[in-house]
Amino acid sequence: MARCTAPVRGHYSAAAAAACPACGSRYGGSRGYSSYNSYTYSSPSFSIPASSGGGRGSGGTSGGSSIRPRWSGAGSSVAYTPAEVRTLTPFRETVEKRASVPDLRDVFLCHAWDDRSAAAKDLHDELESRGIKVWFSEKDVQLGTPLLREIDKGLAKSRIGIVLVTPALLRRLKAEGIAEKELSALLARDQLIPIVHGTTYEALRDVSPLLGSRSGLSTAETQMADVAAKIAELVTIQ
Repeated sequence: MARCTAPVRGHYSAAAAAACPACGSRYGGSRGYSSYNSYTYSSPSFSIPASSGGGRGSGGTSGGSSIRPRWSGAGSSVAYTPAEVRTLTPFRETVEKRASVPDLRDVFLCHAWDDRSAAAKDLHDELESRGIKVWFSEKDVQLGTPLLREIDKGLAKSRIGIVLVTPALLRRLKAEGIAEKELSALLARDQLIPIVHGTTYEALRDVSPLLGSRSGLSTAETQMADVAAKIAELVTIQ
């Protein structure tokens, strides 16, 4: 069975999606993205550092050597695959561009309501234990406050967004709830990193082809703590 190249290469354009052995026949080139015509994306430009040793990468990809991205400190023990560095480099550039903007949260965490006291809280706690400021609806939305208005504020005051893709989120996306509105805003800003947990990119593409075409991280072959460590390094300015 053909494997989707999104977790490794990303599908930053309809042409890239059409070239994917798993997605090309399904989407028939650009036609599969006709419902998202209001958004345009371009391939980011960046360079890959030289290899710093062997090892098995995490984030849902295997094979290839472990490398150190330019934002990773000299004493860091976090291992990245070349695919993860390609995926995260454009987001690092966004973080650096917004480094001088005052009072920004480091990360906006988008998640399914059902995950608020489970996987989403685990990810939130892992990030905050590393000194990362996270916008998290469970603590940042007060009772009686309009949720969508607070979400808009949270998005505007965060450097990047991450979406925790779980079976619960897939169910919410099918129902077109609040999570869908958060994702639409993040996708429009081109600042969203999917973190797939307890499900697959294939299942995500069935529900949201555009989100499923984004490169991201995965807990399939690593722990949530390792993913949090990569996000923490990504958004930390030394």
